[in-house]
Amino acid sequence: MNIKDSRKYFPFLNSGMIYMNHAAISPLPSPVVEAINNYIKIRSETEVENFPDFLKLAAETKILLSQMINSSSADRIAFVENTSNGLNILTQGLTWKQDDRIILNDIEFPSNVYPFLNLKSYGVEIDFVKSKDGKVTVEDIEAAITPNTKLVSISFVQFLSGYRIDLERLGKLCKSKEIIFCVDSIQGLGALQLDVQKCKIDFLSNGGHKWLMGLEGLGFIYLTEELQEKINPKYVGWTSVADAWNLLDFNLTLRKSADCFQNGTLSSVGIAALNASQKFRSSLGYDKIEETILNNSEYFITSLGEIGFTPLLQNVKRENLSGIVSFKSKKANEIFNALQKENIIAAVREGVVRLSPHFYNTREEIDKVISVLTSIIS
Repeated sequence: MNIKDSRKYFPFLNSGMIYMNHAAISPLPSPVVEAINNYIKIRSETEVENFPDFLKLAAETKILLSQMINSSSADRIAFVENTSNGLNILTQGLTWKQDDRIILNDIEFPSNVYPFLNLKSYGVEIDFVKSKDGKVTVEDIEAAITPNTKLVSISFVQFLSGYRIDLERLGKLCKSKEIIFCVDSIQGLGALQLDVQKCKIDFLSNGGHKWLMGLEGLGFIYLTEELQEKINPKYVGWTSVADAWNLLDFNLTLRKSADCFQNGTLSSVGIAALNASQKFRSSLGYDKIEETILNNSEYFITSLGEIGFTPLLQNVKRENLSGIVSFKSKKANEIFNALQKENIIAAVREGVVRLSPHFYNTREEIDKVISVLTSIIS
Protein backbone atom coordinates (compact mmCIF):
# COMPACT_ATOMS: atom_id res chain seq x y z
CA MET A 1 0.00 0.00 0.00
CA ASN A 2 1.29 3.48 -0.82
CA ILE A 3 0.93 6.61 1.26
CA LYS A 4 -1.69 8.19 -0.98
CA ASP A 5 -3.95 5.12 -0.79
CA SER A 6 -3.76 5.20 3.03
CA ARG A 7 -6.12 8.20 3.18
CA LYS A 8 -9.11 5.91 2.63
CA TYR A 9 -8.46 4.44 6.08
CA PHE A 10 -9.21 7.74 7.84
CA PRO A 11 -13.00 8.16 7.79
CA PHE A 12 -12.95 11.66 9.32
CA LEU A 13 -11.46 12.99 6.08
CA ASN A 14 -14.90 12.60 4.49
CA SER A 15 -16.09 15.50 6.65
CA GLY A 16 -13.55 17.87 5.12
CA MET A 17 -11.58 18.21 8.34
CA ILE A 18 -7.85 18.87 8.06
CA TYR A 19 -6.26 17.33 11.12
CA MET A 20 -2.80 18.58 12.06
CA ASN A 21 -2.60 17.83 15.76
CA HIS A 22 -0.88 14.46 15.90
CA ALA A 23 1.57 15.83 18.47
CA ALA A 24 -1.42 15.81 20.85
CA ILE A 25 -3.42 12.77 19.76
CA SER A 26 -3.97 10.90 16.51
CA PRO A 27 -7.25 9.93 14.91
CA LEU A 28 -7.70 6.19 14.77
CA PRO A 29 -7.32 4.62 11.31
CA SER A 30 -10.05 2.17 10.38
CA PRO A 31 -7.89 -0.99 10.85
CA VAL A 32 -7.39 0.09 14.46
CA VAL A 33 -11.11 0.75 14.92
CA GLU A 34 -11.83 -2.68 13.44
CA ALA A 35 -9.43 -4.32 15.90
CA ILE A 36 -11.05 -2.50 18.83
CA ASN A 37 -14.55 -3.46 17.71
CA ASN A 38 -13.50 -7.07 17.23
CA TYR A 39 -12.05 -7.15 20.74
CA ILE A 40 -15.26 -5.70 22.20
CA LYS A 41 -17.38 -8.19 20.25
CA ILE A 42 -15.37 -11.12 21.62
CA ARG A 43 -15.50 -9.77 25.18
CA SER A 44 -19.24 -9.17 25.00
CA GLU A 45 -20.60 -11.93 22.79
CA THR A 46 -18.35 -14.97 22.44
CA GLU A 47 -15.17 -16.03 24.27
CA VAL A 48 -15.42 -13.53 27.11
CA GLU A 49 -12.20 -14.49 28.89
CA ASN A 50 -10.13 -15.46 25.84
CA PHE A 51 -6.90 -15.15 27.85
CA PRO A 52 -4.68 -17.46 25.74
CA ASP A 53 -5.42 -15.44 22.60
CA PHE A 54 -4.68 -12.21 24.46
CA LEU A 55 -1.29 -13.54 25.54
CA LYS A 56 -0.46 -14.32 21.91
CA LEU A 57 -1.61 -10.85 20.85
CA ALA A 58 0.50 -9.17 23.53
CA ALA A 59 3.56 -11.21 22.59
CA GLU A 60 3.09 -10.41 18.90
CA THR A 61 2.69 -6.69 19.67
CA LYS A 62 5.97 -6.67 21.57
CA ILE A 63 7.67 -8.29 18.60
CA LEU A 64 6.27 -5.58 16.31
CA LEU A 65 7.45 -2.84 18.67
CA SER A 66 10.83 -4.51 19.02
CA GLN A 67 11.23 -4.63 15.24
CA MET A 68 10.26 -0.96 14.90
CA ILE A 69 13.01 0.23 17.27
CA ASN A 70 15.50 -2.57 16.48
CA SER A 71 15.56 -3.94 20.01
CA SER A 72 17.77 -6.99 20.49
CA SER A 73 14.73 -8.91 21.74
CA ALA A 74 11.03 -8.48 22.47
CA ASP A 75 11.96 -9.40 26.06
CA ARG A 76 13.30 -5.86 26.38
CA ILE A 77 9.80 -4.38 25.94
CA ALA A 78 7.19 -3.89 28.68
CA PHE A 79 3.76 -2.30 28.47
CA VAL A 80 3.03 0.74 30.64
CA GLU A 81 0.10 3.13 30.96
CA ASN A 82 1.90 6.23 29.71
CA THR A 83 5.27 7.93 29.24
CA SER A 84 5.37 9.34 32.78
CA ASN A 85 4.76 6.00 34.47
CA GLY A 86 7.42 4.48 32.27
CA LEU A 87 9.96 7.08 33.35
CA ASN A 88 9.03 6.58 37.00
CA ILE A 89 10.03 2.92 36.69
CA LEU A 90 13.51 4.17 35.89
CA THR A 91 13.78 7.02 38.37
CA GLN A 92 12.37 5.14 41.35
CA GLY A 93 14.11 1.87 40.56
CA LEU A 94 17.70 3.09 40.43
CA THR A 95 19.84 3.56 43.51
CA TRP A 96 20.77 7.20 43.96
CA LYS A 97 23.53 8.80 45.99
CA GLN A 98 23.79 12.29 47.46
CA ASP A 99 25.00 14.73 44.77
CA ASP A 100 24.24 12.46 41.81
CA ARG A 101 23.34 14.74 38.89
CA ILE A 102 20.83 14.44 36.04
CA ILE A 103 20.87 16.53 32.86
CA LEU A 104 17.53 17.76 31.46
CA ASN A 105 16.73 20.95 29.53
CA ASP A 106 14.43 23.95 29.84
CA ILE A 107 11.99 23.11 27.01
CA GLU A 108 11.07 19.54 27.91
CA PHE A 109 7.46 18.45 28.24
CA PRO A 110 6.73 18.02 32.00
CA SER A 111 6.48 14.22 31.65
CA ASN A 112 10.23 14.20 31.15
CA VAL A 113 10.89 16.53 34.09
CA TYR A 114 8.76 15.73 37.14
CA PRO A 115 9.83 12.09 37.60
CA PHE A 116 13.41 13.38 37.87
CA LEU A 117 12.61 16.42 40.03
CA ASN A 118 10.96 13.97 42.40
CA LEU A 119 14.43 12.60 43.18
CA LYS A 120 15.55 15.75 44.98
CA SER A 121 14.56 14.17 48.30
CA TYR A 122 17.40 11.68 47.68
CA GLY A 123 19.88 14.54 47.27
CA VAL A 124 19.91 14.29 43.48
CA GLU A 125 20.64 17.53 41.61
CA ILE A 126 19.09 18.47 38.26
CA ASP A 127 21.06 20.45 35.70
CA PHE A 128 18.82 22.21 33.17
CA VAL A 129 20.55 22.90 29.86
CA LYS A 130 19.38 26.19 28.37
CA SER A 131 17.90 25.87 24.89
CA LYS A 132 18.64 28.21 22.02
CA ASP A 133 15.94 29.06 19.46
CA GLY A 134 14.00 25.89 20.29
CA LYS A 135 17.06 23.68 19.99
CA VAL A 136 19.02 21.57 22.47
CA THR A 137 22.17 20.16 20.88
CA VAL A 138 24.61 17.43 21.79
CA GLU A 139 27.23 20.14 22.34
CA ASP A 140 24.94 21.88 24.86
CA ILE A 141 24.53 18.66 26.82
CA GLU A 142 28.22 17.74 26.65
CA ALA A 143 29.11 21.12 28.16
CA ALA A 144 26.82 20.41 31.13
CA ILE A 145 28.35 17.02 32.00
CA THR A 146 30.20 16.81 35.32
CA PRO A 147 31.97 13.92 37.08
CA ASN A 148 28.74 13.40 39.08
CA THR A 149 26.43 13.19 36.06
CA LYS A 150 24.68 9.84 36.34
CA LEU A 151 21.91 10.18 33.77
CA VAL A 152 20.88 12.24 30.73
CA SER A 153 17.22 12.31 29.69
CA ILE A 154 16.11 13.98 26.46
CA SER A 155 13.10 14.00 24.17
CA PHE A 156 13.70 12.50 20.74
CA VAL A 157 11.71 15.49 19.42
CA GLN A 158 10.96 18.65 21.39
CA PHE A 159 7.20 19.09 21.77
CA LEU A 160 7.12 22.84 21.02
CA SER A 161 9.73 23.46 18.37
CA GLY A 162 9.87 20.03 16.75
CA TYR A 163 13.66 19.93 16.98
CA ARG A 164 15.10 16.42 16.65
CA ILE A 165 18.37 15.85 18.45
CA ASP A 166 21.09 13.57 17.11
CA LEU A 167 20.41 10.58 19.35
CA GLU A 168 23.24 8.53 17.87
CA ARG A 169 25.88 11.14 18.74
CA LEU A 170 24.41 11.72 22.18
CA GLY A 171 24.19 8.00 22.87
CA LYS A 172 27.85 7.50 21.98
CA LEU A 173 28.79 10.41 24.23
CA CYS A 174 26.86 8.98 27.18
CA LYS A 175 28.30 5.53 26.60
CA SER A 176 31.86 6.88 26.56
CA LYS A 177 31.30 8.52 29.94
CA GLU A 178 29.27 5.65 31.47
CA ILE A 179 26.18 7.85 31.80
CA ILE A 180 22.70 6.29 31.63
CA PHE A 181 20.98 7.48 28.44
CA CYS A 182 17.19 7.89 28.68
CA VAL A 183 14.89 8.97 25.82
CA ASP A 184 11.29 10.18 25.86
CA SER A 185 10.40 9.24 22.29
CA ILE A 186 6.67 10.05 22.19
CA GLN A 187 6.97 13.03 19.80
CA GLY A 188 9.11 11.17 17.30
CA LEU A 189 8.36 7.47 17.27
CA GLY A 190 5.72 6.63 14.68
CA ALA A 191 6.79 9.57 12.52
CA LEU A 192 10.54 8.98 12.47
CA GLN A 193 12.69 5.89 12.53
CA LEU A 194 14.68 5.05 15.65
CA ASP A 195 17.30 2.38 16.30
CA VAL A 196 17.86 1.88 20.03
CA GLN A 197 20.97 -0.23 19.53
CA LYS A 198 22.61 2.16 17.08
CA CYS A 199 21.80 5.09 19.39
CA LYS A 200 22.98 3.17 22.48
CA ILE A 201 19.77 4.02 24.35
CA ASP A 202 19.58 2.48 27.82
CA PHE A 203 15.95 3.35 28.55
CA LEU A 204 13.08 4.57 26.38
CA SER A 205 9.50 5.47 27.29
CA ASN A 206 6.68 6.08 24.83
CA GLY A 207 2.92 6.56 24.97
CA GLY A 208 0.87 5.07 22.16
CA HIS A 209 -1.74 7.72 21.35
CA LYS A 210 0.24 10.27 19.33
CA TRP A 211 2.25 9.37 16.23
CA LEU A 212 1.80 5.63 16.90
CA MET A 213 -1.97 6.04 16.36
CA GLY A 214 -3.07 3.88 19.27
CA LEU A 215 -5.30 4.46 22.29
CA GLU A 216 -4.63 6.62 25.31
CA GLY A 217 -3.61 4.70 28.43
CA LEU A 218 -1.27 2.23 26.74
CA GLY A 219 2.40 2.71 25.94
CA PHE A 220 5.64 0.84 26.39
CA ILE A 221 9.17 1.03 27.71
CA TYR A 222 12.38 -0.42 26.37
CA LEU A 223 15.46 -1.02 28.49
CA THR A 224 18.69 -2.90 28.10
CA GLU A 225 19.39 -6.04 30.06
CA GLU A 226 22.40 -4.32 31.66
CA LEU A 227 20.28 -1.44 32.96
CA GLN A 228 17.52 -3.75 34.20
CA GLU A 229 20.04 -5.47 36.44
CA LYS A 230 20.60 -2.10 38.16
CA ILE A 231 16.89 -1.42 38.74
CA ASN A 232 15.09 -2.56 41.86
CA PRO A 233 11.37 -2.35 40.99
CA LYS A 234 9.53 -0.22 43.54
CA TYR A 235 6.20 -1.77 42.56
CA VAL A 236 5.59 -5.46 41.93
CA GLY A 237 2.48 -7.55 41.39
CA TRP A 238 1.45 -11.08 40.72
CA THR A 239 2.49 -10.97 37.05
CA SER A 240 5.93 -9.56 37.91
CA VAL A 241 7.18 -12.91 39.17
CA ALA A 242 8.67 -15.82 37.28
CA ASP A 243 6.10 -18.42 38.40
CA ALA A 244 2.97 -16.28 38.34
CA TRP A 245 0.46 -19.12 38.02
CA ASN A 246 1.73 -20.97 41.07
CA LEU A 247 -0.72 -18.76 42.92
CA LEU A 248 -0.11 -19.73 46.56
CA ASP A 249 3.66 -20.16 46.41
CA PHE A 250 4.38 -16.44 47.08
CA ASN A 251 7.88 -16.69 45.63
CA LEU A 252 9.11 -13.17 44.84
CA THR A 253 11.51 -14.21 42.11
CA LEU A 254 11.07 -11.60 39.40
CA ARG A 255 10.95 -12.35 35.72
CA LYS A 256 14.23 -11.85 33.87
CA SER A 257 12.52 -10.02 31.02
CA ALA A 258 11.10 -6.49 31.09
CA ASP A 259 7.76 -8.18 31.91
CA CYS A 260 8.73 -7.87 35.57
CA PHE A 261 7.57 -4.23 35.36
CA GLN A 262 4.05 -5.32 34.36
CA ASN A 263 2.40 -5.75 37.72
CA GLY A 264 -1.05 -7.00 36.82
CA THR A 265 -3.92 -6.58 34.38
CA LEU A 266 -2.94 -4.78 31.18
CA SER A 267 -5.05 -2.68 28.82
CA SER A 268 -5.97 -5.51 26.48
CA VAL A 269 -8.03 -3.27 24.19
CA GLY A 270 -5.11 -0.84 24.09
CA ILE A 271 -2.78 -3.65 23.06
CA ALA A 272 -5.24 -4.76 20.36
CA ALA A 273 -5.29 -1.20 19.02
CA LEU A 274 -1.50 -0.81 19.10
CA ASN A 275 -1.07 -4.18 17.40
CA ALA A 276 -3.32 -3.10 14.53
CA SER A 277 -1.62 0.28 14.28
CA GLN A 278 1.82 -1.30 14.08
CA LYS A 279 0.70 -3.58 11.26
CA PHE A 280 -1.01 -0.73 9.41
CA ARG A 281 1.97 1.63 9.54
CA SER A 282 4.55 -1.05 8.83
CA SER A 283 2.60 -2.00 5.70
CA LEU A 284 3.28 1.51 4.42
CA GLY A 285 6.97 1.31 5.30
CA TYR A 286 8.50 3.22 8.18
CA ASP A 287 11.03 4.75 5.78
CA LYS A 288 8.26 6.01 3.47
CA ILE A 289 6.35 7.47 6.43
CA GLU A 290 9.43 9.37 7.59
CA GLU A 291 10.26 10.60 4.09
CA THR A 292 6.73 11.90 3.54
CA ILE A 293 6.56 13.63 6.92
CA LEU A 294 9.93 15.35 6.49
CA ASN A 295 9.05 16.46 2.95
CA ASN A 296 5.84 17.99 4.30
CA SER A 297 7.69 19.72 7.14
CA GLU A 298 10.23 21.27 4.80
CA TYR A 299 7.45 22.48 2.51
CA PHE A 300 5.47 23.82 5.48
CA ILE A 301 8.43 25.73 6.93
CA THR A 302 9.24 27.30 3.56
CA SER A 303 5.60 28.24 2.95
CA LEU A 304 5.24 29.87 6.39
CA GLY A 305 8.32 31.98 5.76
CA GLU A 306 6.99 33.12 2.40
CA ILE A 307 3.87 34.63 3.99
CA GLY A 308 5.69 36.36 6.81
CA PHE A 309 5.59 33.90 9.70
CA THR A 310 8.82 32.91 11.43
CA PRO A 311 8.96 29.18 12.22
CA LEU A 312 10.70 28.28 15.47
CA LEU A 313 13.12 26.17 13.46
CA GLN A 314 14.97 28.05 10.73
CA ASN A 315 18.02 27.02 8.73
CA VAL A 316 17.85 23.60 10.35
CA LYS A 317 19.14 20.49 8.62
CA ARG A 318 16.63 17.88 7.50
CA GLU A 319 18.01 15.38 10.03
CA ASN A 320 16.97 17.74 12.83
CA LEU A 321 13.38 18.19 11.59
CA SER A 322 10.35 16.15 12.62
CA GLY A 323 6.59 16.15 12.08
CA ILE A 324 6.12 19.28 14.22
CA VAL A 325 6.14 22.73 12.59
CA SER A 326 5.46 25.69 14.86
CA PHE A 327 5.71 29.44 15.14
CA LYS A 328 5.26 32.00 17.91
CA SER A 329 2.67 34.74 17.57
CA LYS A 330 1.01 37.33 19.79
CA LYS A 331 -2.18 36.32 17.97
CA ALA A 332 -1.73 32.60 18.65
CA ASN A 333 -5.22 32.10 20.10
CA GLU A 334 -6.80 34.17 17.34
CA ILE A 335 -4.99 32.09 14.73
CA PHE A 336 -6.07 28.88 16.44
CA ASN A 337 -9.72 29.98 16.42
CA ALA A 338 -9.55 31.09 12.78
CA LEU A 339 -8.13 27.70 11.78
CA GLN A 340 -10.86 25.90 13.71
CA LYS A 341 -13.55 27.88 11.87
CA GLU A 342 -12.09 26.48 8.66
CA ASN A 343 -12.20 22.94 10.08
CA ILE A 344 -8.42 22.86 10.51
CA ILE A 345 -7.28 21.30 13.79
CA ALA A 346 -4.00 22.58 15.24
CA ALA A 347 -2.82 23.41 18.76
CA VAL A 348 -1.57 26.33 20.82
CA ARG A 349 1.06 25.70 23.50
CA GLU A 350 2.86 28.45 25.45
CA GLY A 351 1.96 31.11 22.86
CA VAL A 352 3.16 28.87 20.04
CA VAL A 353 0.94 27.72 17.17
CA ARG A 354 1.84 24.08 16.60
CA LEU A 355 0.99 22.15 13.45
CA SER A 356 1.79 18.46 13.32
CA PRO A 357 0.68 16.68 10.14
CA HIS A 358 1.17 12.92 9.77
CA PHE A 359 2.06 10.85 6.71
CA TYR A 360 -1.44 10.94 5.18
CA ASN A 361 -1.68 14.74 5.21
CA THR A 362 -1.13 16.29 1.77
CA ARG A 363 0.51 19.40 0.35
CA GLU A 364 -2.94 20.55 -0.72
CA GLU A 365 -3.96 20.52 2.95
CA ILE A 366 -0.83 22.46 3.88
CA ASP A 367 -1.68 24.99 1.16
CA LYS A 368 -5.14 25.36 2.67
CA VAL A 369 -3.60 26.14 6.07
CA ILE A 370 -1.26 28.68 4.45
CA SER A 371 -4.23 30.27 2.69
CA VAL A 372 -6.10 30.72 6.00
CA LEU A 373 -3.00 32.13 7.67
CA THR A 374 -2.54 34.55 4.77
CA SER A 375 -6.09 35.81 5.22
CA ILE A 376 -5.41 36.45 8.91
CA ILE A 377 -2.37 38.56 8.06
CA SER A 378 -4.24 40.58 5.44
